[in-house]
Amino acid sequence: MIAPPFDPKIIEAEAQAFWNKHQTFKAVDDFSKPKFFCLSMMPYPSGRLHIGHVRNYTIGDVLSRFERMRGKNVMQPMAWDAFGLPAENAAIKHKTAPAKWTYANIAEMKVQLNALGFGIDWDREIITCKPEYYRFEQAFFIELYQKGLAYKKESLVNWDPVDQTVLANEQVINGRGWRSDALVEKKMISQWFLKITAYAEELLQDLNQLDGWPELVKTMQRNWIGKSEGAEIDFSPEIKIFTTRPDTLLGVTYLALSPDHPLAQKAALTDPQVATFVAECKKQSTKEADFATQEKKGLFLNQTVPHPITGEALPIWVANFVLMEYGTGAIMAVPAQDERDHEFAVKFNLPIIEEAPEFKGLDQLIQQGIAQRKINYRLRDWGVSRQRYWGAPIPMNINDQGESIPEDIENLPVILPEEVIMDGSKSPLQTDPRFTHREKDTFDTFMESSWYYARFACVDADKILDERANYWLPVDQYIGGIEHAILHLLYARFFHKLLRDAGYLKSDEPFKRLLTQGMVLKGGSKMSKSKGNTVDPQTLIDQYGADTVRLFVMFAAPPEQSLEWSDSGVDGSHRFIRKLWNYAISLKMLNHETPQKSAQRTELHTILQRVNLDMNRQQFNTVVSAGMKILNLLQDLSDAPENALLRTEGISILLRILNPIIPHTAHALWRHLGLGEDIAYAPWPEADEAALIRDEITVVIQINGKIRGRIAITPALTEAEVYAKVLAEPHIQKQLESTTIKKFIYVPNKLASIVIE
Repeated sequence: MIAPPFDPKIIEAEAQAFWNKHQTFKAVDDFSKPKFFCLSMMPYPSGRLHIGHVRNYTIGDVLSRFERMRGKNVMQPMAWDAFGLPAENAAIKHKTAPAKWTYANIAEMKVQLNALGFGIDWDREIITCKPEYYRFEQAFFIELYQKGLAYKKESLVNWDPVDQTVLANEQVINGRGWRSDALVEKKMISQWFLKITAYAEELLQDLNQLDGWPELVKTMQRNWIGKSEGAEIDFSPEIKIFTTRPDTLLGVTYLALSPDHPLAQKAALTDPQVATFVAECKKQSTKEADFATQEKKGLFLNQTVPHPITGEALPIWVANFVLMEYGTGAIMAVPAQDERDHEFAVKFNLPIIEEAPEFKGLDQLIQQGIAQRKINYRLRDWGVSRQRYWGAPIPMNINDQGESIPEDIENLPVILPEEVIMDGSKSPLQTDPRFTHREKDTFDTFMESSWYYARFACVDADKILDERANYWLPVDQYIGGIEHAILHLLYARFFHKLLRDAGYLKSDEPFKRLLTQGMVLKGGSKMSKSKGNTVDPQTLIDQYGADTVRLFVMFAAPPEQSLEWSDSGVDGSHRFIRKLWNYAISLKMLNHETPQKSAQRTELHTILQRVNLDMNRQQFNTVVSAGMKILNLLQDLSDAPENALLRTEGISILLRILNPIIPHTAHALWRHLGLGEDIAYAPWPEADEAALIRDEITVVIQINGKIRGRIAITPALTEAEVYAKVLAEPHIQKQLESTTIKKFIYVPNKLASIVIE
């Protein structure tokens, strides 16, 4: 057979053509086989893959190929997080429609994903802006509305008067909109919510089920849910205060209200000074991090309430550091025990009770109806309304009385018009006659990303999910950045429980195992266009081939750690693949009988045993290192006839353990060497236990804890035989002269320790 040249373009094109022809990665709904559902978080279709994408999806592909070789029924699908504000902004910039821009980007990125050889089942592709996807989301929303889990209410928001949209706290910079630079207003508007707070306790408790999640992510979610046990105390009919420290009640010297508290709002209607102060507070940042450092401002309301124990008059203040969103929007201030309360008290010359006795009469207050034990959560209901065009329409109609009425199920989907002109001011839905009597807000894009993982199981179903979902779910391995640790993952967990309670699912949680991959750095900084330190994956593929890129991102660092980009590292990865290719095609006729026992075969299977441990630990960098060791071992074999069988076994093992990482090269060499038709379904190699038994091992000799030598022994020797062999060593005999041996300790096959006087 003529040895083929090493040409990554040809090798990769031929492998990909083979996979497409044979539908190698098509997931089959075979309920008789153990399944493995591997999912990487869906990308936003920006138009170009970046190295972070490459790393994320390579990790998923490595795991998927590994589990397929282990006999699992594998599904690795792909979706596109296609709705959202960035598409609107890009459409305005490029003078096009968001849909046209989005679909073009998806087509371009799909080509790039395929160029990297990812084993994706494209028959299950989801594009979240397609009506055939969001129609089921709309139907489920109506179902939640009918159960009381979706509702509409007035809510205070950050309002950008230029962009005509609600802004998240993070999008308000120095009181101005992040994009328009307009002064942001605090505004009460009517918005749709999902009642995630009804699941707060279950979301908290079920974190204990997630043994395959990083502890950091679980801690972040616990903190976000923020369970607090304490008491709610009535200071007046209008002021209820939640506190986790009712024992400090006797140290309270004033009450502080949020500017948005009903009592403060009521006072603002008649008192211009209060109105001015409240208006000023609405301009400040509402980020929690800023609250800790901003200047403490307040205004006395000229009102007091009696202390529930002492009856002393407590002044009521409005303070800029109290948020309406947490607790009851009011706090009891204990300046002797709280730094924030103390700072405010000093600034406004309010009393401080330095040594207040501890209050132990909560039960009495409860009996009097003044207090009640209460569990409070930091978590607030999920606002799912967005005042933007490019999102899934909320399936509600507005009648002549202004009431919201669900759309009839048979009329779904409520289709978002895609042929629009974006002028940068208001949503096209505001003037679209088809939306005259419809809800003009669209869904938060977290809605689409909260259940897409489940739809993969049954993309052709005529309802949101069918029985196939209970075969494929939960996802066995989910992969994505730590930046999604709270909102996306929390919302997906919530949605899973909603689907379960609606009878669509039987499991409690959506993702068994979670891997949060590290960032890709260059020059010590995260890659970004603004820093000019990005690397274009397509340029690398064109220069080196996809397998080189895949090998480097797996070899450079463990997946959960940051990866430092290295041009020399990429070049070294390419040299290794070329070295593997040249060695493999140099091999002559292969013999598939089991090799005889030898030190080299023991070493080969010892390395393989470690590979299997590392694959299960998802430490792919050391798997690559092991592949390099095996190649060196094979190249060092002599041409002795007895090594021919070992070469066959060695190259078969080497190609199989590298197949998940460099699948194009492994595919080509596997077929060239006549080892099989398709390495994708070749069995994963397991270490031969017999080969792992060494004929001779090295034991360390210690005298009084210090290493004094080493000896080679056979593993079958007894402790007495090892003792005799140690004492027979001339250099040990010399060190034991004129001494008395007090003790001999033997750690089998590792250590012989002598204790002397």
